[in-house]
Amino acid sequence: MDLLIIAVLGILAIAAASQLSDRIGVAPALILLAGGTAVGFLPFIPAIELDPQVVLEGVLPPLLFSTAVSISTINFRRELAPVAVLAILLVALSAAVIGVALALVVPGLSLAWAIAMGAILSPTDAVAISIARRLGVSQRIITVLEGEGLLNDATALVLLSSAVSAATSGGISIGGVLGGFALAVLVALGVGWLVGEVSLRVRSHITDPTVDTVVSFTVPFLAAIPAEHMHGSGLVAAVVAGLITGHRGPRMLPPAHRVASRTNWHTVELTLEGLIFLFMGLEFFGIVEKVDASDLGVRRAVGVAVLAGAMTVVVRALVVAPMLKLLSHRTARWAVHWEENEEAIHQFQNRCAAIVRGEAEMPQVPWDRRFAQVQRKLRRDPSHESIARRARRISSRVRRRGADLDYFAADPLRSREGAVIVWAGMRGAITLAAAQTLPTTAPHRPFLLLVAMLVAAGSLTLQGLTLPALVRVSRPAMAGSADEEERAAVISLLVNAARDVVGDGHDLTGRSVHEAVATSAEPVAEVSRPAPQAEGTTVLQEPAASEAKAELGTSSTCAQDGENLSPTLDQHALLRREGTDIVLSPAAVARAWTDPTWRHDELAPMRERALDMIRAQREALLDAGDEGLYSADSLEHALDRLDFQEIMLTSEPH
Repeated sequence: MDLLIIAVLGILAIAAASQLSDRIGVAPALILLAGGTAVGFLPFIPAIELDPQVVLEGVLPPLLFSTAVSISTINFRRELAPVAVLAILLVALSAAVIGVALALVVPGLSLAWAIAMGAILSPTDAVAISIARRLGVSQRIITVLEGEGLLNDATALVLLSSAVSAATSGGISIGGVLGGFALAVLVALGVGWLVGEVSLRVRSHITDPTVDTVVSFTVPFLAAIPAEHMHGSGLVAAVVAGLITGHRGPRMLPPAHRVASRTNWHTVELTLEGLIFLFMGLEFFGIVEKVDASDLGVRRAVGVAVLAGAMTVVVRALVVAPMLKLLSHRTARWAVHWEENEEAIHQFQNRCAAIVRGEAEMPQVPWDRRFAQVQRKLRRDPSHESIARRARRISSRVRRRGADLDYFAADPLRSREGAVIVWAGMRGAITLAAAQTLPTTAPHRPFLLLVAMLVAAGSLTLQGLTLPALVRVSRPAMAGSADEEERAAVISLLVNAARDVVGDGHDLTGRSVHEAVATSAEPVAEVSRPAPQAEGTTVLQEPAASEAKAELGTSSTCAQDGENLSPTLDQHALLRREGTDIVLSPAAVARAWTDPTWRHDELAPMRERALDMIRAQREALLDAGDEGLYSADSLEHALDRLDFQEIMLTSEPH
C-alpha cells in the first residue's frame, strides 16, 4: 500500500510540474528535481534508493525509443558526422581528462577508478534536451543534441565497464576497449534493425489501434534485452529500433495506429521522464548522509563536483569549436564541387528521366566516381525495368545531395549555434544510473555517487536556468515556419500526386472525364487560377483560400461541366462549381462520412476516390522526405492532415 501511495503521489507531482512549468517558465525536470530534493530532506521521509538496473533496463530504453521514433531520420543522417564526434570522441576525451583530474584531487582514487568516474560524467542526456527545445532554437541544434544523447551512452558504458575491469583485474588494453565498443555497437545495430523491421511487419497485420499500441510498448525491450545478452548496447539497440519504426512506420502502419501510438507514447514519455528526476531528488538526502559520515566529507564532494562540471563544459567547448569549423569547410567544399558540375548534373538528371521513360540508355557519370560501377552492374541485368529502377535510384541520390547542400546552406552551424550546443550539453539520468552501477568495492563509492549527483543536478539547474539568457545573448538561428516558396512546392507535389491517380480515371457516374486536382495540404501561398481553357483540356485549380483554411486543407477532383452528378450531393457542397468545373473535396467527404445524416451509399464512390488520392499523396510526401527535399516540419504538417482525413474516411459509418 505504501508503494502504491508513493506511485500515485509521484504521478500527480509529474502532472502538477508539467502544468506549473508553463506558468513560471521553468522546465518540469527542474521543478521535479527541486521538489524531490526538498521532500527527501523532510525528517519523516526515509532515505530512498533506486536500483540502477531499473533505470538502465526499465526506464531508459522506452525513453530513448520514443525520442528516436519522433526524430527526423533525414536530418539525423545529415547530422551524423557531428553526432559521431560528440557521442564518441567527446565522451572518450572527457572521460580521460576528467579521470586524470579526479585522480589528482581525490585521495586514494586510482587512475582506473577515476577514468570510470569520468566515463560516468561524460554523456549528456536526451531527456534534458526538452529544455533546449522549449526555447525554439533551430532544428539543426535540436537534432545534434538529440542524436548525441541517443548514442553517447554506448561509448560511456563501454568505457565505464573497461575502466572497472582494469581497476579490479589490474589491467586492460586499448585494443580490448575498442573491440568491446565495436562489438557493443555492431550487435546493437543488428538486433535493433531486426527488431524494428519484424515488429513493423507484425504490427501492420494488427487491426485494432489499441492492440497495436500495446505491442509497440514491448519493442524497445525486445531490442534491448537480447542485445544485452549478446554483449551489445541495449540502449543503442532500442534507439535503432526506434529509428526504423519512425522511418518506415508511415508506409507500413495505418494512420489510426500511428496517431494512437504517438499519443500514448507521449504520455509514457512524460511519466518516465518525470519519475527519473523526481527520484533523483528523493535520493539526494540518503547519499548526503553517507558522505557526511565519511572521511572526505560533503564539502570536498562539492568542490570536486564543481571542478568536474566545469571541465565537462571546457572540454566540450574545445571539441565543438574545431568541429564546427571542419563542418563549415566540408560544406563549402561540397558546394564548390556541386557548382562546378552543375551543368553535368542537370544533364545527368534529364538523361535519367529519359531512361525511366525508355527513351535513352544509361549514361556514364563523369562528375562522381562513386557511380562508376553502374555500367558493369547493368550489363549483368540489362532489362529495362532494372535499368529504370537504377536510374531512379541514382537520380534520387543526386537530388538528395543537392537537398543536403541547401539544408546546410540555409541553416549553418556557426559560433552562435555552437555556444548553445556547448551549454545545452546537460547531464542527467544516464549519469545518475551509471554511477549507481559502480561495484561496492569501488573506493569512496558514496562520495563518487554524490559527486555524480551534484554534477547532474548542478548541470540541469545552472545550465537549464541560464540557457534562455544565453539564447537571448548569442542569438542563434531559431526554428520557424516553412517559407512560402517551400509550402507552395509541397502543394505542387501533392497536386501532381493526386493528378496521377485521377488523371486517367472516370467521374463519379463511371464515365470518362478530364479531371484536375488540388492539394489536401493547407495552402498558405497564393496560387493563381489559370485562365479558362478550351473544352477538352485539363484544368488545374486551387480551392478558395477561405474555404481551404476553414477545412484545414482540402483535396479535390474536378470534372468538366455537363456531367450528370448527384444533385443531392451538389446541394451539400461536397461537389461545388468553380467556373466550368465541378470540384470534389475529400475533406468535406470525410466530414460527411462521419455524419449520420448522410446516405453512405451515395458517398461511397467519392470516398474511394478520396482515399486513393490521399494515399498517393502520402507516398509522394514520404519519397520527398527520403530525399530531403522539404523541411521536416512542412512534411509533418501535410502528413498529419492526410492522416486525419484518412482516419475519418476509414471509420465505420454511422
